[in-house]
Amino acid sequence: MRWDDFRRSDNVEDRRGDGPGGGFGIPMGGRGGLGLGTIVVLGLLGWALGIDPRILIGGAEMLSGGGQQTQQMPQRPGRAGAPQDQMGQFAAAILGNTEDVWKVVLPQQLRIAYAPPRMVLFSGATRSGCGAAQAAMGPFYCPRDQAVYIDLTFFQEMQRRFRAGGDFAYAYVIAHEVGHHVENVIGILPRVQQAQRQASQVGANQLSVRVELMADCLAGVWANHSNERWKSLEPGDVEEAMNAASAIGDDRLQKQAQGYAIPDTFTHGSSEQRVRWFMTGLKSGRVQSCDTLGGGGRI
Repeated sequence: MRWDDFRRSDNVEDRRGDGPGGGFGIPMGGRGGLGLGTIVVLGLLGWALGIDPRILIGGAEMLSGGGQQTQQMPQRPGRAGAPQDQMGQFAAAILGNTEDVWKVVLPQQLRIAYAPPRMVLFSGATRSGCGAAQAAMGPFYCPRDQAVYIDLTFFQEMQRRFRAGGDFAYAYVIAHEVGHHVENVIGILPRVQQAQRQASQVGANQLSVRVELMADCLAGVWANHSNERWKSLEPGDVEEAMNAASAIGDDRLQKQAQGYAIPDTFTHGSSEQRVRWFMTGLKSGRVQSCDTLGGGGRI
């Protein structure tokens, strides 16, 4: 992927290295501590199975040696602006490119102005407007503070655990989370969250799947327009993104974890669905093609 010429976003807050966990209570010492790789894998499994990752992590800590002490650190503002390290530069460049795409696409296609999200980079754990942010949770978008939270070591885990590496695969992850912000900007995310509160667990899961697939599709829309304007895609890039989308499908993760899949517990969509909706957005370049909810996004 050609990203060197992308504008670096200034909407980045870098909390990496600002004390233990970037300001949130994290394990300090003790025997039987879990490695970051284990925590990330447990988080991915919980994410796929619809289980709070903290439950899995807490149980694993007990089995591995009996708990750890935590140290609470005051939250300090992170460094603002594009970081200087390569991965920080990459994240800021992809975020900047999503800003440059959506500030044009949303007004053109939906007549809605685009206000970009912040991106918070952290190590291990930090605080978000939606509560605790941990590496185990994977990248996520918090609508309360309109920010994308990401521990960049997640990309290393994608490559090591799921063989889903490559710049465009990593860019797809960021663009997916920005897709949730687009959903928030156009008013779909609040309506879905309200409907989930009134639905059964199965119904809430189904709505979650639709929202996640829409974000996959919106990531494809971003890629379409980025390539059209900046010629950013190189041979093999689309395959990287499809491989990443497939690798983190609920069915594939559940089968890896327990040998079988339970569709009613899906929260992000199957591998086939994730690939199909990403490709829908990539081929069309139209936000309207991402209507996974039906009826123009009305619930």
